[in-house]
Amino acid sequence: MKGIIAFDFRRDLLSSPLVPPPEGAMAALYLLLVLPLVSAQTYHWGPCPTPKIQPGFNLEKYLGRWYEIAKLPTSFARGKCIEANYSLRKDGTIRVLNSQFYKDKIRYAEGTAVVPDARESAKLGVSFSYFTPYSPYWVLTTDYTNVAVVYSCTDIIRLFHVEFAWILGRSRFLPADTVYYAKELLTGEGIDLYRMKATDQTGCKDD
Repeated sequence: MKGIIAFDFRRDLLSSPLVPPPEGAMAALYLLLVLPLVSAQTYHWGPCPTPKIQPGFNLEKYLGRWYEIAKLPTSFARGKCIEANYSLRKDGTIRVLNSQFYKDKIRYAEGTAVVPDARESAKLGVSFSYFTPYSPYWVLTTDYTNVAVVYSCTDIIRLFHVEFAWILGRSRFLPADTVYYAKELLTGEGIDLYRMKATDQTGCKDD
């Protein structure tokens, strides 16, 4: 809702016939309005990078439960024991059920994932609301049984980009060399991991 209000304010201000916007004013004002919204995320100047994705991605093998091992910061997952469960719906979309332990209770978020282009099946889109567009969810690599590396990036009028990156495991803990491999893959694709932090998976209750 905050994003909608900000957008309306920007439109009304810049469309005022009393004060014509100077060159570049729209982009500058938009930047000022959205920066508070991404302050809890990771952003960089310029457009999104285009890392290589998993060739021959097999969605059926990828389905099931993944535990979050490490990630770039997000505003929507700040707890511990974070995991995601992917399952196929009858309509062909993918049910995404995220869970985390936050502020003394387990919290769930259900969303939908789709494959926009079957020729690039490792590039999924994920949305957690009917009112928001699908966000990129790119599987850069996975062996389906141990580890997966996922990346997401959104351009903001090509002035800067907001990005996310996750290292996921089929178990709550991965060997140090596996985590190192995942981080090396991300940095090799030009993704800055300075703010990446390990997710707390201790003291969690398994189903």
